[in-house]
Amino acid sequence: MDQERTGGRGHRHEDGPFARGRRRGRWRETGWREHADAESRPDGREPRRPDGREPHHPRRSDGREPFRARWPDGRELRRSGRHGLPWRSTVLIAVLVMAGTGFAARNQPDREAVDALARVLLLLGAAPLLFRYRWPVPVVFGVAAVTLGYLVAGYPYGPVFVLIAVACFAAVVRGHRTAAAWALGLLWAGHLLLSHWLYQWLPPAGDGPAPWGQELPAAAFAVAVLAASETVRVRREQWAQLRAERAAAERRRADEERLRIARELHDVLAHSISVINVQAGVGLALLDSDPEQARAALTTIKAASKEALGEVRQVLDTLRTPGDAPRAPAPGLDRLPELVEQAAATGLTVAVTTSGPRTALPPGADLAAFRIVQEALTNVVRHSGSRTARVSIAYGSGRLDLTVDDEGPATGTEAGGSGNGLAGMRERAAALGGTIEAGARPDGGFRVHAVLPLRPEETP
Repeated sequence: MDQERTGGRGHRHEDGPFARGRRRGRWRETGWREHADAESRPDGREPRRPDGREPHHPRRSDGREPFRARWPDGRELRRSGRHGLPWRSTVLIAVLVMAGTGFAARNQPDREAVDALARVLLLLGAAPLLFRYRWPVPVVFGVAAVTLGYLVAGYPYGPVFVLIAVACFAAVVRGHRTAAAWALGLLWAGHLLLSHWLYQWLPPAGDGPAPWGQELPAAAFAVAVLAASETVRVRREQWAQLRAERAAAERRRADEERLRIARELHDVLAHSISVINVQAGVGLALLDSDPEQARAALTTIKAASKEALGEVRQVLDTLRTPGDAPRAPAPGLDRLPELVEQAAATGLTVAVTTSGPRTALPPGADLAAFRIVQEALTNVVRHSGSRTARVSIAYGSGRLDLTVDDEGPATGTEAGGSGNGLAGMRERAAALGGTIEAGARPDGGFRVHAVLPLRPEETP
């Protein structure tokens, strides 16, 4: 009975007068954008909210995100007020303009006194600044019109021009510099008409023509406002571009690190698992007829798995402590005899030849050379019917040549690999500025030929 009442009461609440507010609160908490990400409109705009309303910040017609002012460090510039309007800055500007106009009037006794109409005009000029970020073009033209009306009434010059400066700044920063220039130009043209031709019909009474010399500071003020606003706009674009480049570089570094780890794990596991797979098959086949040989296969499996676990642990330790040096040195060509022994355990005979004066290799090139040879021998074990392979290492002037040949033929059977072996070898070579050539030989078999450049400053 209690459950029925509770369920009924809950159901009535969901359909009651407060249900809309609770649903809106849930969407605010969980984020309606999670639902919106599922699909988008054909015109590229964000989908509607689940309740059918338009999103609060729809995308622009060109598909880009709407403008959001940000600080130089990337934080979004939060505007004060309940609805995101710049109340504090607008009120501060209005107060400063009001107070400053009163002080300016004391030094301009030939102008009209600041009365109630003047205060109303100043407030009408400051009020549109609340919307200077939402509708910058109407605001800049509206403020210019109110400022011109203030001058037509003959009131004192001074802080009233701060209003048009702020409106022009907001318009230019939002990308409407042409509209800001037109608004300033029209205001200046109107000021020319008032000061040199219409003054005799307008207050204050007995006013004469203004000297032409004062137009130069007025024009300089307009140019300075536009130049400063454009400078801020350009700097903001540069900051945004710099943030985007930094984010792209971080993503690129993360991708490169991810690929490096994937290559390391692939090379380690592919080779070891191949050895284990072959030896496991040998052990199963000879378990009854030749127990000693089966025991040797199990011993090889144990050694290969132990080595694989050690190298995987080394890679994982690098992830856990990226700033610390690895506990064990990275493998290089000095461990080539181990690869030969592991290959021999699978029934593959490997002949190694070296030519040229042997020199110590840089760690990156040494690791890449070892992994390339390791992956090439792994592919022979997996995909070739040949039981012999040749590894040739040629030390040249500023380069290292690696060649791995087998006599074939290809088995054509699925060996359980991921198919990323050749791609990984090419990525390793390309990271050092080298090349990889892999393909069938004209006389049969398969060849992998790698060229790794050695920069002179890295060779001892």
